[in-house]
Formats: sequence, C-alpha cells, structure tokens
Amino acid sequence: MANRAATPHALPLALTLGEPAGIGPDITIAAWLRRRELNLPAFYLLGDEALIARRARAIGADIRTAAVPPGEAVSAFADALPLVTTGERATAEPGKPDASSAPAALASIRQAVTDVREGRAGAVVTNPIAKSVLYRAGFRHPGHTEFLAELAAKDGRVPQPVMMLWSPRLAVVPVTIHVSIRDALAELTSALIVSTVRIVAAELKSRFGIAQPRIAVSGLNPHAGEDGSLGHEEQTIIAPALKILRSEGIETRGPLPADTMFHEAARSTYDCAICMYHDQALIPIKTVAFDDAVNVTLGLPFIRTSPDHGTAFDIAGTGKANPASLIAALRLASRMAASQS
Repeated sequence: MANRAATPHALPLALTLGEPAGIGPDITIAAWLRRRELNLPAFYLLGDEALIARRARAIGADIRTAAVPPGEAVSAFADALPLVTTGERATAEPGKPDASSAPAALASIRQAVTDVREGRAGAVVTNPIAKSVLYRAGFRHPGHTEFLAELAAKDGRVPQPVMMLWSPRLAVVPVTIHVSIRDALAELTSALIVSTVRIVAAELKSRFGIAQPRIAVSGLNPHAGEDGSLGHEEQTIIAPALKILRSEGIETRGPLPADTMFHEAARSTYDCAICMYHDQALIPIKTVAFDDAVNVTLGLPFIRTSPDHGTAFDIAGTGKANPASLIAALRLASRMAASQS
C-alpha cells in the first residue's frame, strides 16, 4: 500500500497531545525530526508549546517550534514543529501525570475533531491517552473510540464506532470493544455483527481503495464451536449474520476457528478479520505488527488514526520511545484523506 505525503495544497493532519506525562510528546518530536528522511505528511500538534520545549530538552532533541493557526501549519512544517494552542497548559513531568493531564488531553482531542469537521485539517491522529488518569477526572467513556463517536454526534445521533487495527500484514476488527469478556458475551448479537461488517466493507472500499473486500469472520468458541458441541453462538448468532451480509453482496467467510486464522497463508486470503471480542483481534496483530500497527476508527464522519500502543510512562522523557507506530498512523491518515478528496 503506497504512502502519500502531503502536497503544498493538502490539509495538514491534526495530531493530539495525548497524555502529557506519557510518550506522546516524545514520539511527536521524534517523528517531526524524521520528516524529511521519511517524507512525512504535514501535521500540527494541538498542545502546550512549553511542554514540548521541556520534553525536547529532556530527550536531547534539537527542534524548533512555531505557534501557528492550522492554516499556516503546512508552510511552517519544513522548518518548525507547528503547534496550535488549546488554552490548556500541561505541567505534567514525564511519567508523572498531574491535575493538568486530563484537561489538556481532552481539549486537544475536542479541538482536533473540530478542526477536521470545519475543514482546517484533513484527519485526526491521536497520541495515546491514559484512561485511568481521565477516569479520575470524571471521564465516562471506555476509551478514545467511544469519546470520538460522541464528538461525531449529529442531531443527537451518535454513530457506531468500529475499531480497526491495521498494518500492511494484517487488519483486524473486534465486534465488541472495551468491555469485559462477560459483557462481550452479553453484547454480541447478529445485528451488531451485521452493522460492524457493513461499516468495515464500506470503508475498505471508500478509504482503502479495495474494490471487493474479502472479510474473514471468526467464531467465538474454541474450534468455532465444533458444530455446537463447544458452544452454540456460531450457529445462533454468527452464521445468521453472515447469511444477511452475503445476501447484500458482502464477501464473508466464516465462522472460522480463531486459532487458525492468523498464520501467514491464512492472512493472504482476506483483507480484514472480524473477531468477536477485543483480545481475539488484538493479540494476533500485536504479535505480527507490534511496532507499526495503527488504530483506525471507522464509522465516523472524519478520519481518525492512532498509534497502537499506550502511554509507556516508564520510558517517557528518556528518548527510548519508538515513533514507528505514530509514523505509520500519520501516513495512513494522509493516505485515507487523499482517497476521499
């Protein structure tokens, strides 16, 4: 899949701050420093210029920053890291979230979404947040995905967000997302599988350029239930959903045993694997593509990508953080934005 760098006429990408005490600032700086080497698309960071200056000193990075409006980010990008302020200062030290963490992180996300929806940016790229920090500040969403869906609401209607983890070697989607296994079993329905796969198939066409997506659907139980001897969900929930999807012309295979879906030969037979719960999807992709997998939220009226890792408090401010997943997220966001322009 080809990477598309930003042209002088392209909109910049809006990159959120993430958790100020995490590695978001580190990998942002590291990515910008490699902008010419890797021909990265132009982006701007929504955050606190003073925080970035402190973090650059901590990791020994020689960078320039430029406080600019989004409309000047592309022209500034070659010579300075463009920063768009949100009005929230971030005072947290590396690895030590403080009272400024939640307001700074949330303001950055809200402004990024606003910028994209109002035509100032081409896509939202989010740095990692610390959900436990946000929860202590009253955040009531299971994660980024659900919060972005609420920000995308129109006329009181919240779209169904679909979490895809994408890499050149594997793309996966969990039908149920940030819930316990017990709750995932309660949430799993034929209707949810159908609506999820519809969104995936539509966006594989519109934003990934795949004319006829091939979708593999896992079972829920070991060996896909062994014809009902190890569970009936394949027969009562998953198979009826696939029948509906096939009647709509969506190419699906399954329900398939999850333990044989992810070896190299199997991966070559489909464009995306639909799994029934979080870890069933994320364990295989983090095994085969830990450094360059990208979190993509489908089903929204804007593009959102993110690195597929957490805040890594233990290495924040040390210069050890790997920017590979953020770089992949920036490139994929740029490519998706170009595909719909």
